[in-house]
Amino acid sequence: MSQSGMPRLPVRAGRRTWCAALLATLAAGAGAGTVQVDVSDAAGKPLADAVVFLDSAEARKQVKPLSGAEMAQEKRQFVPGLLVVPVGTEVLFPNRDSVRHHVYSFSPAKKFELKLYSGTPSNPVLFDKTGVVTLGCNIHDQMVGWVLVVDTPYYARTPAATGKAQLDNVPPGTYTLRTWHTRLPVGAPALEQTLAVPATGMATASVRMTGLQP
Repeated sequence: MSQSGMPRLPVRAGRRTWCAALLATLAAGAGAGTVQVDVSDAAGKPLADAVVFLDSAEARKQVKPLSGAEMAQEKRQFVPGLLVVPVGTEVLFPNRDSVRHHVYSFSPAKKFELKLYSGTPSNPVLFDKTGVVTLGCNIHDQMVGWVLVVDTPYYARTPAATGKAQLDNVPPGTYTLRTWHTRLPVGAPALEQTLAVPATGMATASVRMTGLQP
């Protein structure tokens, strides 16, 4: 018994209780914010299908590959036309058309070739380097697709109606906000700006993308 008359906790139990309380306090104090990015074109109109992503040293530590990612071929088109994946993700390329396709990329971020095939190749393609990967088909020249490989778990695309992308549960800190679109000239880098994310509440940013191709 202690002098106050309360029973003493065993030392080990006391340490466990103290550690649990400390971890709970730290978790509560860490917090997470919301990021909203308003993307428009040169005329100031909402821009659909822009990709926004947050980069930082801490964000790169949180990256995990996606499972089940795929870029299909349907009606002689890549579906989806743009796929965003974290670095280290393996992507399947199922051919759901009645004709065969020959998928390739000459992009520095990933060079590969899936020679004339139907069905689903048994081996997925590993995207192990960040950057833009442009896809084509040697048989159907009109087929073009993109895989954007990012080194962060915090990314989103803008919807057509509003051009506003929202990222939830983003840890507080200072990030580089990058914005990219398939209509940027080939080889053009993503637009960049610094963005501070609070522990609670919302951080907002506006991006106007000029020089987009038709």
